[in-house]
Amino acid sequence: VDVCIGNEEDAETTLGFKAAHTDITKGELNLDGYKDVFKQMKEKFGFKFIASSLRESYSASDNGWSALVYDGTDFYHTKKYNVRIVDRVGSGDSFASGLIYGLVTGMSMPDAAEFGVAASALKHTIPGDLNHATLNEVKDLMKGDASGRVQR
Repeated sequence: VDVCIGNEEDAETTLGFKAAHTDITKGELNLDGYKDVFKQMKEKFGFKFIASSLRESYSASDNGWSALVYDGTDFYHTKKYNVRIVDRVGSGDSFASGLIYGLVTGMSMPDAAEFGVAASALKHTIPGDLNHATLNEVKDLMKGDASGRVQR
């Protein structure tokens, strides 16, 4: 397996690794806990990349959204998007597909992570489980254009 993507619940229930001092019910994230889990996963399974989306729950409708990626040497924590949620179904899939797209198209690990988290941040604003954002919309958001302006 080259890329292992999951959240803290996945790591604990399927692989037996728990991120210390993290309480998803309170929206509390501890990056050091995630980093420790990622190191253990790398050592035990040899994944090339390990990634997790990171959700900070401010309310049911408003979340902080970022990601952490590890390549066995370096950790990269993406920028955080404060997202007003329309529909969060499919946001994890959008992160995974965006990260993998970035990696297979030759992006650096940080750029691939930023692409994945931007794609999934956009997905939160789209009803239904499919992400209809375009490649250019994702790239624009990565560059800081969060205006939402119509571009013709």
